[in-house]
Amino acid sequence: MKLFQKPWLWSWLAAAAAFALTVALTEGRGAGELAYAALSFGAFAAIVGLGQMLVITLGPGNVDLSIPATMTLSGTLALKAMGTDPGTAWMGLGVALLVGLGTGIANFALIYLLRLPPIIATLAASLIYQSLAIWSNRGLRIKPPAGLADFATGRSFGIPNVALVGLGLSLLVWLLLERTVWGRWLLASGQNLRAARLAGVPVEAVRAATYLAVTVFAAIAGYLLASFSGGAALNMGGEYLLMSIAVVVIGGSSIAGGMSNVPGVWGASLFMFLVVSMLNSYGAGAGVRMVLTGLIIIGIVIAASTRRVSR
Repeated sequence: MKLFQKPWLWSWLAAAAAFALTVALTEGRGAGELAYAALSFGAFAAIVGLGQMLVITLGPGNVDLSIPATMTLSGTLALKAMGTDPGTAWMGLGVALLVGLGTGIANFALIYLLRLPPIIATLAASLIYQSLAIWSNRGLRIKPPAGLADFATGRSFGIPNVALVGLGLSLLVWLLLERTVWGRWLLASGQNLRAARLAGVPVEAVRAATYLAVTVFAAIAGYLLASFSGGAALNMGGEYLLMSIAVVVIGGSSIAGGMSNVPGVWGASLFMFLVVSMLNSYGAGAGVRMVLTGLIIIGIVIAASTRRVSR
């Protein structure tokens, strides 16, 4: 069947299995609340995963390790600009987007002008962004405006608002990949960079736009996460470094580049949240949960990459 050939299917089946096991452990209690929580918290991983997916699609060696620091810096500066004042949510979003654009331009400048490998350039840049966040925060935890906090933690039509934002961004990315020239250029660059350049594809412009896109998505996630959690913490983006890569690979995108999978990112994001929930149901301590979650992520990434390389 063609359905079983869809690379995104397996992440959704894994998410469904994790959901069923977690519900079974609680004897069916709280299934609705678990689904709602999965959509809420999975949305943040999906948003940063979409940006990371675009970068990984560029081909081997392309990855952005500045996502956690960009999230922290955008959330911190946005909340500081708003200062809990009502009616400033759009201004805060504008600040976050400017942070995302600024970090994206800086990352690509290091990669293009200094010829640094992306993994080195983005990791080094992330130290600067994190330092700026620490300097601007000065130990303060500024709360978001009440209206913005209500939106971030609220729901519409029974669906978390943050999930609706994530779904809107997912639709945008899917349209860009499937219906625009830029999407075809991105896929062509990831499949064979030399051939794409010879075919007239502006590969450096495509790379620049992609590295800007990933930081803009990280900035949006940071803005929403800070609003959702009641303030910007200096370590709030830490868990999304490995997570942003894991959800891309688990979701069916090729680590060799040239193939993206938007639905798979969502399935993998829900799966990762549900795995943590299942470990909580078993009563595992925080340390055990972190170790087991890390092992699961690493194991699935290795298995997925090995399977694709063998093909």
